[in-house]
Amino acid sequence: MRLVCLILCIGLAAAYRDHTQNKALNTLYRWKQIDFAYPSEIDKQRAIANGRFNQTNVIPLGIERWRNRIFISTPAWKRGVPVTLSTLPTSAGDASPPLTPYPSWEWHNAGNCTGFTSVFRMSVDHCGVMWVLDSGQVEAFETPRQLCPPTLFAIDLDTDTVIGKYPIPQKFVLQNSLITNLVVDSRDAQCRDLHVYIADAWRFGLIVFRNADAAFWRFSHYTFYPEPLLSNYTLHGLNYQWSDGLFGMSLGKVHLGDRPLYYHAMSSSLEFVVSTSVLRDPSRVNNAVDEFKLLGESRGPGGQVSAAAIDRNGVMFFNLISQDSIGCWNTYTEFGSRNWDIVATNFDTLVFPNDLRIDHEVPQFAWIISNRLPMYQFNLIDPNEYNYRVLYLDPVEAVENTVCQPRLYSY
Repeated sequence: MRLVCLILCIGLAAAYRDHTQNKALNTLYRWKQIDFAYPSEIDKQRAIANGRFNQTNVIPLGIERWRNRIFISTPAWKRGVPVTLSTLPTSAGDASPPLTPYPSWEWHNAGNCTGFTSVFRMSVDHCGVMWVLDSGQVEAFETPRQLCPPTLFAIDLDTDTVIGKYPIPQKFVLQNSLITNLVVDSRDAQCRDLHVYIADAWRFGLIVFRNADAAFWRFSHYTFYPEPLLSNYTLHGLNYQWSDGLFGMSLGKVHLGDRPLYYHAMSSSLEFVVSTSVLRDPSRVNNAVDEFKLLGESRGPGGQVSAAAIDRNGVMFFNLISQDSIGCWNTYTEFGSRNWDIVATNFDTLVFPNDLRIDHEVPQFAWIISNRLPMYQFNLIDPNEYNYRVLYLDPVEAVENTVCQPRLYSY
């Protein structure tokens, strides 16, 4: 199966330098199957008996870090997922610990849409608030049911208190929308200017949330669509088709009061950019078609990317999901093959690197979830193998002696 991936990916790999050592990439946690920290063994066995907990159906998806904790989402894509947001310490004791429901069990047992339904991903702002994207949909890989509207939650990580709940208005959630990813943008020290950019992967839109007045608006653009030929995937011998549009988003450095948002569809080899000053202006929703621009050349066959993030030095890291790899690009250089590199490749630990976030700590670290998602979707997960991992990467060390290495560092 490794040979299959190498053959399929060779076109793109030829465009990158051969840096397949993983000197900067480390595994913090790994699991064969996910478990949760129940109040007691009796509670756990009761949940298993009544079908509320089925380990086979639990998959980690999103990752975030604040200080000495990481946060992991486990969306309710199949029946038997009792918890959809959890936490663990950044100092690992047990290599495969049970996840601790966050902020408490009560938030995962609440009915009538008062708690969490199915969390996809999270983004922490520099003020210590975690913005949580809840799809409101359960059993997406079985018989999808939209129990609640897609909702943005705000959690104060110093007090572990939910301080905001913002359902996305129905007029911005289209039929069959898949609200998948988010990134938080704030330049003010107290986060008073905060905006959240939210991706709709299946109906190809970008939803903007303004925290000052809890307003939403939505952009549509042809660059949010997938590429037909990049919608056909083969990973370790498994062939599948996904037509996911807008997915990965990352924010560049602030310059003269503005900053770029880089973005791409998952089923695509192209990267695009738009100024966030455009996105922050709701009056531009219908007159900004020329503001969304193509960056450089295609990443080529096997160039599909899930998540991406940019560190303080302006280096973008991105998950190459068809290559079991993490790539890099220095955003101060032209977007093209001569300025791309691969900082980590592993045909075991990086099978489908899904989420990637860079924290606010000093020094910074990148956090990655790898989860073999296609195998999970088609019920091909082997419970005797390690399938799910939380990995971390030192971004400065990772780009040493690569074309992504900046000339000057910010810590």
